[in-house]
Amino acid sequence: MKKCIAFLLAAVMVFALCACGKTGTAELKYATGGTSGTYYGFSGVIANVLNEKLKGTLNLKVESTGASKANIQMLASGDADIAIVQNDVMYYAYTGTDLFAGGAPITSFSAVASCYPEYVQILAKKDITSIEQLSGKNVSVGDAGSGTEFNAKQILAAYNLSFDDIKVSNQSFADSADALKNGTIDAAFVVAGYPTTAVTELATNFDFNLLSIDADHAAKLQADYGFYYYGVIPGGTYAPVAEDVPAVAVMATIVASNKVPADAVYAFVKGLFDYKTDIIAGHVKGNELDLNTAVSGVSIPWHAGAEKFYKEKGVL
Repeated sequence: MKKCIAFLLAAVMVFALCACGKTGTAELKYATGGTSGTYYGFSGVIANVLNEKLKGTLNLKVESTGASKANIQMLASGDADIAIVQNDVMYYAYTGTDLFAGGAPITSFSAVASCYPEYVQILAKKDITSIEQLSGKNVSVGDAGSGTEFNAKQILAAYNLSFDDIKVSNQSFADSADALKNGTIDAAFVVAGYPTTAVTELATNFDFNLLSIDADHAAKLQADYGFYYYGVIPGGTYAPVAEDVPAVAVMATIVASNKVPADAVYAFVKGLFDYKTDIIAGHVKGNELDLNTAVSGVSIPWHAGAEKFYKEKGVL
């Protein structure tokens, strides 16, 4: 009898230990973007690296989505735990303005890390050389309801144009590239870190322009929307474009639901920097992970786990 009881107690202890090990792993659904965009590829590498290095602590499941706005809605509904979004879109959601106007502010998420600038890349047929020339043209402005669509509206407005002045097409980055190549559209807005997969693939067999934004129009944009960054897409980023192209950008920022435990987010953000070399090996955007960049462009509250990490590093 004593042996039986001892055996049962041992079995219970083993079961309990196994259960603790399982519940100790944070299973996080990670909302990204379209499969041809930088969000998906970059986040996939992060997930692969951290799932391997932090096995037993984190398990990230990457999901392809409609990008920023959809990702925030997924966080709000509980369909995602962590996501990568544009810093402008997260601000709209948190304040219930612009892209999220008409609804209640979504404050059930918080900031984890700014990763890299996402340039507004305006691709156009070779006979189109300026944004003003988009008037009357068939233009893809990204997925309906996406951050890209809103950036397109803002940039066109800086040039005294609106969606009423163009023939609006809502297509993903990959579909926009195909449509340009097939001649069904004249131009397309793509908001992503360069080089963007869909644009790189297009550049192998299609000649196009990248339309620039001059300093005066960039200043006008920044006066109305403080989240914009003004910089340059280097010449040679895409084969058909030899010269540097002045352009505006927003920051790609990782956010998390407030329901995600602080220790899980702490482990995530710490892993970004502990295993940065491994992330760089898998994706070029890993090169832009930087502690100071990580805390820039954030206009909403920090997740407790991220705040703890950055305070330990002395950057908050």
